[in-house]
Amino acid sequence: MKIFETVLTWLDNHNDIAYSFIRFFLGAALFVRGAILSSDPAEITQLAGSNQYYWWYSYIIVIHIICGLLLAIGLYARLASFLQIPILIGAVFFLHLKHGLATVEQSLELSALVLVLLVVYFLFGSGVLSVDNYIAKKKSGV
Repeated sequence: MKIFETVLTWLDNHNDIAYSFIRFFLGAALFVRGAILSSDPAEITQLAGSNQYYWWYSYIIVIHIICGLLLAIGLYARLASFLQIPILIGAVFFLHLKHGLATVEQSLELSALVLVLLVVYFLFGSGVLSVDNYIAKKKSGV
């Protein structure tokens, strides 16, 4: 029982690591989504229902890949999150909201979750286990 309490105490004192793990997973998931969309551009055209704005779809793919990678490693995490937010606003409010929550796919709630997480990382930064934190410590001499 003492070991269990010790582990719980350590976890309570290091919850900032969990914040960094969530950032890593979010960035990796966005990177993978961008890679999937780049391998099949017709999929994003089908999702949007139009081929008229292909340049916008290209922006989505590039931002997901580059900013997803940056977010995963915690480099310029605020900027990477900020650049992804308009994409997720579009996904939530213009693409998935019209289908609602009563669908078999989990598109609306997952897109909304990703949007909220991106706003959190934009506001609060990348966390302890990040390149941003490493650079900040080097600059301050710690």
